[in-house]
Amino acid sequence: MFQSKSMVEFIFQDQEVLVVELANRIGQSLLKSIAAHGRASLAVSGGSTPKPLFKQLSALALPWKDVVITLVDERWVDPSDSASNEQLVRQYLLQNRAAAATFIGLKNSSPTAAQGEAQCDQELCKILPPFTVLVLGMGNDGHTASLFPGSAQLAAATDMNSGKTCMAVTPADAPHERMTLTLPAILNAEGIILHLTGSEKKEVLAKAQEAGPAEEMPVRFVLRQEETPVVVYWAS
Repeated sequence: MFQSKSMVEFIFQDQEVLVVELANRIGQSLLKSIAAHGRASLAVSGGSTPKPLFKQLSALALPWKDVVITLVDERWVDPSDSASNEQLVRQYLLQNRAAAATFIGLKNSSPTAAQGEAQCDQELCKILPPFTVLVLGMGNDGHTASLFPGSAQLAAATDMNSGKTCMAVTPADAPHERMTLTLPAILNAEGIILHLTGSEKKEVLAKAQEAGPAEEMPVRFVLRQEETPVVVYWAS
């Protein structure tokens, strides 16, 4: 089994305890960055897993006006669409105290993600790197962000010399064209958190730590690198 020297795992039996601990960890990282630089940034993923975390974060007593929030990836749908990660963030994270944060979405008015790539990159440039905290999820196929196995754009999106912050991708087996942060943009973070729940995801993570091409389970690109600390938070 491959075990990156930069990866640490925290295992919880109770998802509610995980959410409190993880929200506090993120909050402390944001506070530290604000104290040092006057600003902080948080990149988050969509899906059902982070909803409780978003709710917990939204209530933290932080100077949210100094925090910029963005997404790790986005489906190329209108923010009013139920499949939109932006809608999820606005509904669950940009509430309560966190409503004062600045949000930069990945979806713009361009008809396709490919056509919107340049504008998306310009918007992301408003967030001075590195990201303070970047929270990833993982699919049962081993994808993370919108780095999907079998995607025609996977090689380009994981090229550490691409110079691109975001890239339009079309998953082979998932709906919607997408915009994703590239691997170099993901790794340009002070810390990466992989947030997982359920026994199935634990099995997928164990498989991802085994030998095999990273292209088969793209989360391996993140797990196998040594430059950015990765912390896994998992609860049953």
